[in-house]
Amino acid sequence: MDGLIETRFWLVRHAPVVGQHGRCYGTKDVDCDTGNEAAFAGLARLLPDSGVWHTTRLSRTQRTAAAIWAAKGKPAPALGLAEDMIEQCFGEWQGRTYAEIGAYGHGDPATTHRHWLSMADIKPAGGESFTEVCARVARALDGLADTHKGNDVTVVCHGGTIRAAVAYALALPPETALSLVVDTLSVTRLDRLAGSGIGHAWRVGFVNRPPT
Repeated sequence: MDGLIETRFWLVRHAPVVGQHGRCYGTKDVDCDTGNEAAFAGLARLLPDSGVWHTTRLSRTQRTAAAIWAAKGKPAPALGLAEDMIEQCFGEWQGRTYAEIGAYGHGDPATTHRHWLSMADIKPAGGESFTEVCARVARALDGLADTHKGNDVTVVCHGGTIRAAVAYALALPPETALSLVVDTLSVTRLDRLAGSGIGHAWRVGFVNRPPT
């Protein structure tokens, strides 16, 4: 569209985590399985070769990015670090089982959340709330869009941060955003539009697209 600058975000959730056996991991650096060749071939076709690529400091995002570029059959570009796109920190809950936390049907039915470990404004000791995640992800998206204006920006990150990104793009309350499904190795496409004209600055292309 004339007069508008489109910055295109491709948000990829990392490969499936392994070895956690029903435990909350959050910002723990845990292993992932990058052996799904068909899925990575699909991601290689879907994601742009151009633009910039970012991951978080957690190895599961970096390993996923490396596997995508291996499937492309091309050398990987330098990967930027998008620290504020890291997963929600669950503090003292990390490493504990969902049963110990009382999440996903293991707790009091009157307080157990249908979609997540807790309500959006609950902050575990030593951690952060999902509401806080939404605020930092909004800052991160705006910062990346300003730095890479008019470019493709691929970020390999986490389910919680992708929910927060969609919440920002659609002005959803954090609690509502917790009902979004974000599968491993799925892609979510968000565009920020800068320039003259009225209307919302963000456009949602697709959410939770499978890697096919």
